[in-house]
Amino acid sequence: MDVVDRDGLGRWDGLSSRDAGSRDSAMETIQQELMRIVEAVGRAPASQPRSPASPGPPCRVLNGILAHLLMLSKRCPFQDIRERCGWLLQTVQDLGVRSPRPLANGPSRFIPEKEILHVSKGDDRTQSIFEDAFVALGRLDNISLVMGFHPQYLEGFLRTQHYLLQMDGPLSLHYRHYIGIMAAARHQCSYLVNLHVNDFLQVGGDPKWLNGLDGAPQKLQHLGELNKILAHRPWLLTKDHIEHLLKAEEHSWSLAELIHAVVLLTHYHSLASFTFGCGITPDIHCEGGHTFRPPSLSQYCVCDIANGNGHAYHHDDLLGNEEVSGEVEVLMEKMKQLQECHEEETSQEEMVERFEREKTESMLVVTAEDEESAPSRDVSRHFEDPSYGYKDFSRRGEHVPTFRVQDYSWEDHGFSLVNRLYPDVGQMLDEKFQMAASLTYNTMASHKDVDTSMLRRAIWNYIHCMFGIRYDDYDYGEINQLLDRSFKIYIKTMVCIPEKTTKRMYESFWRQFQHSEKVHVNLLLMEARMQAELLYALRAITRYMT
Repeated sequence: MDVVDRDGLGRWDGLSSRDAGSRDSAMETIQQELMRIVEAVGRAPASQPRSPASPGPPCRVLNGILAHLLMLSKRCPFQDIRERCGWLLQTVQDLGVRSPRPLANGPSRFIPEKEILHVSKGDDRTQSIFEDAFVALGRLDNISLVMGFHPQYLEGFLRTQHYLLQMDGPLSLHYRHYIGIMAAARHQCSYLVNLHVNDFLQVGGDPKWLNGLDGAPQKLQHLGELNKILAHRPWLLTKDHIEHLLKAEEHSWSLAELIHAVVLLTHYHSLASFTFGCGITPDIHCEGGHTFRPPSLSQYCVCDIANGNGHAYHHDDLLGNEEVSGEVEVLMEKMKQLQECHEEETSQEEMVERFEREKTESMLVVTAEDEESAPSRDVSRHFEDPSYGYKDFSRRGEHVPTFRVQDYSWEDHGFSLVNRLYPDVGQMLDEKFQMAASLTYNTMASHKDVDTSMLRRAIWNYIHCMFGIRYDDYDYGEINQLLDRSFKIYIKTMVCIPEKTTKRMYESFWRQFQHSEKVHVNLLLMEARMQAELLYALRAITRYMT
């Protein structure tokens, strides 16, 4: 049975095929193997179903196979695999072996499952993207399912992530996944940590590294300082930090390796923001995604209500229609008034003053640090200095100069630096940034033919403002007109302290808007944060090079 355990990762490969015959053959092999293991475990009387949770290699292997079958029965984009896996689970259950069940009611704690799963039905493009993702990875994770609200974005996101993790590049595959673990751990994002722990082991990573950062090579340990500064206070990054990594007597990084590492760190810091901001639940086959315990009626009801299932609209029952009535119309009217005011000239001095005022006010936005947040297991062993976190610019008199985009921008400086040292990645990131910023369906809630560009730019620029980044040609007075306090609290928490994001905060902003529109907001927040971190890191690298 140990052989089965060691070779387990390969048993599912045949399912990642577009050919139905190949998938059928792979399922036949899995079925035969499953039945051999069930026989080895031993049948139990129907009145006392045998749980595979007991110790011993056969039970551990059976546990893993059943959990994987459950995931495939719910999430595989190929209908034949879903049906066959569901049938296999029922067959095993009929033999007296207790089958697992999902712990969560869908991929998100904030969004009803039926809305997420409805996305791909009747949408050939989304279905095709889901199939591509499954063929590439052998799974369709919950992040992709939620991003499926916006297939145009998801396609570029998955292409970029696949390139960063799988294609030719300066860093080895196991280094890439370990850096992903380090980055996600800074925000206690157990979802991403667990995902990349599995991938790290699958590509041959040393399990000893997972005991803690001090068990990893010195080269990766040296990256810890850059990781924590980028994650929490990127404005403190200097060329000295870069020089320390590139000129270490031993275990030094090359420029190309460092660019690859920086892109991975910023990718997973920002993806942790999206994960918490959308309330992403553990994937069904992973730890925390399933259980072998029988369902309890009271527990089921609580979970169902907490996830919002059974409600046509996610907020009406909580807040009442009268309280939120007219919210969208008020916002649209403000956008119209600001558009008319654009004809009036504003002096450069006034523009600078408005930025500084908005930056100062953003420090006063109190995040819900004392709110109960999504539970996560202790992942602090994957990084150093756990007490190091987000701090506002002027806390304790600290002064950070404003970062003027006109002096160093992604378009004119960062893009070319990344593309030169890590070919094609600069282009992919640029397309991803542009897609998130320009994505629109010209709708706001139930209103159609609406130009939302002003609102999208206000969100993007507010995030950069929180990081001290200023655009000379933008009037920061628009931000206070378009973003209310509850929305600012949500933005600041999700971008700066994402692990503190709560369902209450998600529901408190834009209460008349659809879930798909809130996911769109989260894509904007994620990409704006990533670009802000990249700007500070790339500027420091450029200063070191010059």
